[in-house]
Amino acid sequence: MFDKMKQLMDMQRKMQDVKRQLESATFDISSSDGLIKITMNGAQEVKDVTIQADLKVTDKAILEKAARDAYNKAIKRSHDLAAEKMRGVTGLNLPGLT
Repeated sequence: MFDKMKQLMDMQRKMQDVKRQLESATFDISSSDGLIKITMNGAQEVKDVTIQADLKVTDKAILEKAARDAYNKAIKRSHDLAAEKMRGVTGLNLPGLT
């Protein structure tokens, strides 16, 4: 019984460590056309959004598509990062985190 409790407490501590690691890990993702760059952390918090400085595009639809593309790529990358960290803790490939 105490071994199971100790294992659960160890797992909880490891999960807290993973959470801190994800919050501190940042990455940059650019839209496919390079118009927008998003900096996000592993906890899916957008830290910065950069629009290309020499942007000559005035088409709102193109800019919206670039923003959507960059954001979706950043979310996917954060999911992959979380899955990688969780595999390190649990040794499992958890559904929904791949």
